Amino acid sequence: MFERAAANLADKPEAGERPGTLSRGAFVRRGITGALALALAGCAGIIPGSDRAPPPPPRPADTGPSAERLPDADEDRHRVALLVPLSGDNAAVGQSIANATTMALLDTNTSNIRITTYDTASQPGTAAERAIADGNRLILGPLLSDNIDNIARVAGPARVPIISFSNDSQASGRGVYIMGQVPEQSIDRTMRYAAGQGVRDFAALVPEGEYGRRASEAMVRTARDLDVRIAGVETYDRSATSITAAANRLSAQGGFGAVLIADGARVAVRAAPLLRDRNASARFLGTELWSGEADIAESSALRGAWFSAISDGRYRRFSDSYRSRFGSAPYRVATLGYDAVLLAINIAQEWPVGTRFPLEKLEDEGGFIGLDGAFRFDRDGEIERMFEVREVTANGMRVVSEAPTAF
Repeated sequence: MFERAAANLADKPEAGERPGTLSRGAFVRRGITGALALALAGCAGIIPGSDRAPPPPPRPADTGPSAERLPDADEDRHRVALLVPLSGDNAAVGQSIANATTMALLDTNTSNIRITTYDTASQPGTAAERAIADGNRLILGPLLSDNIDNIARVAGPARVPIISFSNDSQASGRGVYIMGQVPEQSIDRTMRYAAGQGVRDFAALVPEGEYGRRASEAMVRTARDLDVRIAGVETYDRSATSITAAANRLSAQGGFGAVLIADGARVAVRAAPLLRDRNASARFLGTELWSGEADIAESSALRGAWFSAISDGRYRRFSDSYRSRFGSAPYRVATLGYDAVLLAINIAQEWPVGTRFPLEKLEDEGGFIGLDGAFRFDRDGEIERMFEVREVTANGMRVVSEAPTAF
């Protein structure tokens, strides 16, 4: 499964926080106005110190997070299913997403959409069957790409689209839209920025397995588009010995102006000093996995490194609002749930109740703006996101190239 190879699709809760039962951790069509636009402008309409009482915790059943706050009658409401794990190893992440969907409904004062939550931890196909039988016309989820096939086999014949929180772009298509952050796009953005700064020769350290394979393929594609050279690629199995050996082999080759370390902080911090010994002028490049990793900024060997990630500007406001309501911080992936609900709210303006979800509305070439910045879906269901480029400095990270705000 790609998102697990990519090292924690959901990301960890924020440092210093302890996951609780209500786990840790706006998107609008272009031109939208009114309450939804205000929710985006505020990045979460509920502010710390609000006098509104928190809603009851979502229950791990098909009654869902919105059922406690919306009327029982469904004649005038769109039915949307949220399929996430509410038990098992990923229950805390699923609960964080469910909480975020509740926030989206409350922040926008929406009453014409009912979200029903189904647990995908053990039987994702059965959860999808229940969702379809209950009359849901859109599925938000699942979290993991391993669940997509089982759900799509049920949702496809019923012509119910799926907006998954996975980051596995290869799972898109057949009515499946991938909303997670696709790592290949981060690599492409960073390489293009580096080439714009004069780098013409690239090298890479990549892990064995699916993530490394796709990182390498992304690098080759971008190099071809930019007409730059790949000087060398070395792989490793994530053991300390293998990482050291691969870094030493690549360092001995030399001949590169920048080297991509396609892994998280642990590998980058170990490999960078070895590569720096013989390639003092080389620039290090990272991936979206470096976002939020304090160890990156603490490594003197990585000073001046570049990597791309979605902007955290709106997330900070969202996180504060989430803490105020649920008493703990959200998982970083929770914004996908929030934005997915706002997508449904927006499209509901031109979606008659009781009819099939209008797929063509998802494929607006102009794209959308969410908590995580601008994005759009292509006809194959793969998301395209706008990334900012950050530089590692002695004082932390600084943005050296803002994420574009439109396509």
